[in-house]
Amino acid sequence: MEGPQLLLVALVLLLGVLGVLVPGVPGTWLVWAGLLWWALRERSALAWSLLVAATALLLVVQVVKWQLPPRRLRGAGVTRRMAAYAGAGAVLGFVVIPVLGAVPGFVGGIYLCERLRLGTHGEAWASVRAVMREVGTSVLVELFACLLVVGAWVGAVAAGA
Repeated sequence: MEGPQLLLVALVLLLGVLGVLVPGVPGTWLVWAGLLWWALRERSALAWSLLVAATALLLVVQVVKWQLPPRRLRGAGVTRRMAAYAGAGAVLGFVVIPVLGAVPGFVGGIYLCERLRLGTHGEAWASVRAVMREVGTSVLVELFACLLVVGAWVGAVAAGA
């Protein structure tokens, strides 16, 4: 796959990861569509294996999400700023501590946002717990799966698939 087209695939994957944090945007499906586009152009065993594994993972995540409570963002006090902090924390954590760092990074991003807003540790931590009960688990499961898929794609591209 040529450079410009690879860059466009990366942009679709990035939009998908960001779309997970925005209600109503099909972030998971954008990640899958970007991976499908790459696999159709790449046509290697690694590309097809990654597509099959990602498809299975993302379908399992959809089933898990249906089992979790529905998202009630406004009721939990989730703002766009908090979503941005949580997403940035998850991505940073994913990079600093590969794969597993997304979870503490996500929670840490919410905590940082609430600590800046509320000022004290106790109030910020109480808010983090409330947000995670209402919406955090659902968003975290979906974001983690998408980050896994994108991380695997980056690894495959780096390996020269």
